[in-house]
Amino acid sequence: MLLMAMRHWVQFSNWYHETGHWVNPLYDRNGQFLQGSTVGVVSASRVGREVIRLLAPWDVTIVVYDPYLSAEDAAAMGVERVGLNELFERADHVTVHAPTTPETEGMIGAEQLALLRDGATLVNTARGLIFDHDALVAEARTRRINLCLDVTTPEPLPSDHPIRGLDNVIVTPHCSGAGFYGYWEIGDTAVQALEDCFAGRPVAGAVPMDRFETIA
Repeated sequence: MLLMAMRHWVQFSNWYHETGHWVNPLYDRNGQFLQGSTVGVVSASRVGREVIRLLAPWDVTIVVYDPYLSAEDAAAMGVERVGLNELFERADHVTVHAPTTPETEGMIGAEQLALLRDGATLVNTARGLIFDHDALVAEARTRRINLCLDVTTPEPLPSDHPIRGLDNVIVTPHCSGAGFYGYWEIGDTAVQALEDCFAGRPVAGAVPMDRFETIA
């Protein structure tokens, strides 16, 4: 989704199909794409850590906002811990993987979005409630940034919602985690957990109850 949004694949494809013209003049074919960029990852959750692993071959600088990420874990992952505002100020591209908790609801609003540089890419595959949606719409309308939202609040958006009319916003139907491999892995993990539990063995991936309110 980062690659798709930052390189305007959807917009270029739609333009070509709809008009027959080769290049959409509203979008630049050059820019600070993934290679050599600074990527901001909001939350070093399980998904966030997997995204960090997948970003490694791209020669990127990764900055992470997560108040629960230790300095030791950050060093092991090769990332830099930063504040939320600093992340939005420094990143060329931002990807959000935080859970919905009282701390994160509405966490990203007008202040953070205004810090994004022109041409920045913002992807949310976490939860819609993490954003102030009014602020998100207002910033999207400026066309300064590229947005890819796999989650929104509500889902789906009403037919008259302004985001539906913005071609710099890609909206997908909460499908970023879909796929046969992931479903098979969920089944295998559940079976293995049951076998380990009934055999009295430690269960891999068991949720530590002292972190239940924040784990993702």
